[in-house]
Amino acid sequence: MYSTNILAMEEEKNENTFLPRKRSFTFGAYGSVELSGDEAGAEPTEDYTMDILDPPVYDSKPVLSASNSQKETELFEIIEKLQGSRLDEQRCEFPLPLKSQLLTIGGEQSIILPSKLGGYWIDPPVEMFADVSPTSSHHGLQADSYELMERDGEAKIYHDFFRSQYHHSFTAVDPTLGPLVVSVCLEEEENRMRVILRMKECSRHRVFSLSLFHSIPSAVELAKLLCDRVTVSKFEAVTYLKAPVLISAFDEHRMSYNFKFGVLYQKENQLTEEDILGNDEESEAFTEFLSILGDTVQLQGFTGFRGGLDVCHGQTGSEAVFTSFHGREVMFHVVTKLPFTEGDPQQLQRKRHIGNDIVALVFQEGLTPFLADVIKSHFLHCFIVVRRVPSGKTHDTGQAAYQISVTAREDVPPFGPVLPDPPVFTDHSLLREFLLTKLINAEISCYKAEQFSRLELRTRSSLLESLQAELSTRSHCMLGDPSASSLPTTECVRGASESSGGFIENFKRAIRVRSHSFETLGVPRKISGISPQKPKTDKDAESDCLAQAEVKDPASPQEET
Repeated sequence: MYSTNILAMEEEKNENTFLPRKRSFTFGAYGSVELSGDEAGAEPTEDYTMDILDPPVYDSKPVLSASNSQKETELFEIIEKLQGSRLDEQRCEFPLPLKSQLLTIGGEQSIILPSKLGGYWIDPPVEMFADVSPTSSHHGLQADSYELMERDGEAKIYHDFFRSQYHHSFTAVDPTLGPLVVSVCLEEEENRMRVILRMKECSRHRVFSLSLFHSIPSAVELAKLLCDRVTVSKFEAVTYLKAPVLISAFDEHRMSYNFKFGVLYQKENQLTEEDILGNDEESEAFTEFLSILGDTVQLQGFTGFRGGLDVCHGQTGSEAVFTSFHGREVMFHVVTKLPFTEGDPQQLQRKRHIGNDIVALVFQEGLTPFLADVIKSHFLHCFIVVRRVPSGKTHDTGQAAYQISVTAREDVPPFGPVLPDPPVFTDHSLLREFLLTKLINAEISCYKAEQFSRLELRTRSSLLESLQAELSTRSHCMLGDPSASSLPTTECVRGASESSGGFIENFKRAIRVRSHSFETLGVPRKISGISPQKPKTDKDAESDCLAQAEVKDPASPQEET
């Protein structure tokens, strides 16, 4: 009887031991995932293609006893709570694995698959995917019809029509519109007057015939002719001798002759960001494609536009692809030429550069489509995908053929040149002309997206505020106003002689200008926990402002990587 009771107790204990379900807690790119015992040990039931798209996860843990179940649950909850926000802030997000077969149309796989969440347009549309044989009729435009877009068509008007002639400028602060800067030029030979009104939102330019006026109108009247929302009653004349330099720098801050683009390399069956950023070897086909884009240069001692790459210490690799195109300098951030970090599946050193680009090229080797939202970045708004047509499909010239498709976020306006029909190139020189034109126009078009337009308005407002304040104060100094003190040279003056570094650099410049303005007003910087130090030189102050701009930039993709 006693032995029977003991045997019964042992059986009951064994049952209780296996009652709690197995817990498998995995940390990775998808965050923390808790699987039940049945899910963790389930065998894959999908076919070979699905194994590639959504590989099964095998993860097992030792069996937990009933007495430790509550403690284990609390431990996992604490870990998940601590790691959850950290993963969201420091690690990129990956799309959910595909749960359906690859999209095929007409026996061919699409180059780009739309995002399941939407928010992207694709050109050509997926439903229009047609025969892509290089021997098909080619209805594309020739290279001489590829036109580069201008980011600001009126940016050089002041430089071209005002600086070479006698003119006047005026400043004011409108109660509703904020700082205003007006430039007026009298062109007596043509019997007309040219006027530019600079506001936070935009600059407006018009040419008036003198026959419209009985006498020369005032600056207030001219400003109201260009914008009826102007309510200021008085403008101040600008007498500072170097005012044209400052005004030109402001007008041309949106002009950039330097561009940087990412170049991603997608092999067969690569559908995640980790796979694409982890490629460390270049195939012969990829090397040939890079030679079409530009020249491979040594970064050590490179004197051209470097696009944020290190040209002194080799911290961003030893080589890069660079080219000059119609007066523009273009630097490519090639994924395979950026440093590869062992043990880092996300390759943050690579994404640090490519994630800060606005437009990226994707070179496909194979038939695996590119997912429109696979690369997570605040800045990347457009991808131009190029697929090398298999070697069997070549033109009579013997050159490889390349098929092209484009995808961009839905708030990015369409841009040229238009894709040929079919979107296939066999002439490599024509392909180079098309791609470089398309890349530059893509970036300029992306600036009109909501995120960039807000950031650009913020940049312009800060620069205009600084310009108006400096022109007013320096003009008072010229007139001998004792209450106005001399000002340090601001970024606007330096910007006139420096070539623009692009959208992000202009934003940082605006932050530095505002910092200089605060220093001019005598507002001390509050740095908690640091004792007073010796006064800093202009160079030190500029370095501090740049560091602050990099840290405080809310749209910087470096924060997400």
